[in-house]
Amino acid sequence: MTLWSAVTPDHINPAGVAPAAMLDLELSDSTTPPVPIPARLSEPQLADPFRQESPTLPGSAGEHLLQSAYGTEKRARRFYDDQVLDRLNDEMKEFIGRMELAFVATSDARGECDSSLRAGPPGFLEVLDDQHVCYPEYRGNGVMASLGNISENPHVGILLVDFVTDLIGLHVNGKARIVEDSDLRGIYPALPSEFDRGRTPERWVVVQVEEAYIHCRKHIPRMMPVLRERTWGTDDVKRKGGDYFSAKGMPRPWHEVSA
Repeated sequence: MTLWSAVTPDHINPAGVAPAAMLDLELSDSTTPPVPIPARLSEPQLADPFRQESPTLPGSAGEHLLQSAYGTEKRARRFYDDQVLDRLNDEMKEFIGRMELAFVATSDARGECDSSLRAGPPGFLEVLDDQHVCYPEYRGNGVMASLGNISENPHVGILLVDFVTDLIGLHVNGKARIVEDSDLRGIYPALPSEFDRGRTPERWVVVQVEEAYIHCRKHIPRMMPVLRERTWGTDDVKRKGGDYFSAKGMPRPWHEVSA
């Protein structure tokens, strides 16, 4: 079994095209709690205007449904055909190789979400091949929010943005798995071994690319980098930002109520 066998694409054909009643439901502002969705549907529950037997178009049943509802199918199809790839091309690889930060979105098995920032020197997010990228996980606050989500639900969304030069972004969506540092180096010995101030990865997140596409520049602000001294790996509360939002000491629902 190869490293990637556990993250082989497992697409379910998009389900969609709702009857009028379903469309009204989807577009309503109902406060009724959502009905739980089965983990895997044996039959498509909704017809899809873009449904193909194989391969499927990018995107979810929900986005296809709303494209139909709002009349944007042709515009969406043009974007899919012009900008969305199921792999990384050379331009995308070069872009990833010079990025210094990434926003990583994950969710748990119930769909509860988390968005986190990952940062490092240019190229900290490694391109392994056309369909795999990886980024290092260092010692942090111990919460493991992103990794915990990935352990339940492998789907991740990564957004990389060039705020300085080209003012453009790249979305990389796919399935992730957690790989220990020594295990990944056994397969990819060319992974970097020199790290800033001895900051070494404990493990890596390896993402199998399913969608890669542009984020347009029209709302991306231009920023200018400034020199700063970073204290990677510090446990100094002040250097980490302290209690910036004055959250410490406030009541939490999971704290036991004093007798």
